[in-house]
Amino acid sequence: MPTHVALLRGINVGGRNRVAMADLREAVAALGHTDVATYIQSGNVVFTSAGGQADTTVLCAALERALADNLGVAPRVVVLARDELAQVVADNPYPDESDPKCLHMVFRNDDLSPDVVAHVAQAVERARAKGSPDEAQLVGRTLYLRTPDGLGRSVLAVELGRAGGALSTGAGSTARNWTTVLRLLALCDA
Repeated sequence: MPTHVALLRGINVGGRNRVAMADLREAVAALGHTDVATYIQSGNVVFTSAGGQADTTVLCAALERALADNLGVAPRVVVLARDELAQVVADNPYPDESDPKCLHMVFRNDDLSPDVVAHVAQAVERARAKGSPDEAQLVGRTLYLRTPDGLGRSVLAVELGRAGGALSTGAGSTARNWTTVLRLLALCDA
């Protein structure tokens, strides 16, 4: 049975979209998924898909409907198969970054359009012009973001978040730091 990770955007952030992890696990299990586990309070769920379903688009749509219907929240959800998550780890373009809190992955369900790719390149240029040490690299559907001064102080993160960008609210993306990504992969393999 395939193991997957669901990453919910904006859960339990700033007092909005409050979801208890027990309720989240119950909502995922109610879809017939098994081995459901959550990691920290920000909407990370590992599960074995019901009936061997492997299509992440189908899984994502079902999870979004279940969260809206059962928990009254409508976060964007990104679903990755265990092997996709392992590939994200293997593809890390910043393996020498010693602080895992300075390395983030921005996940999306869909392929990046040429407009988004161009926006990322322009954001990197604008951040560099402002003297930022931040770096970003796209690999497949994942944006790797290295922020030596921390994400909260990242000039590049601000540039990427501008309307329509890779990190903007409407982009259907969600970010996780390197520690979380490694922990989720370990949970998949447990």
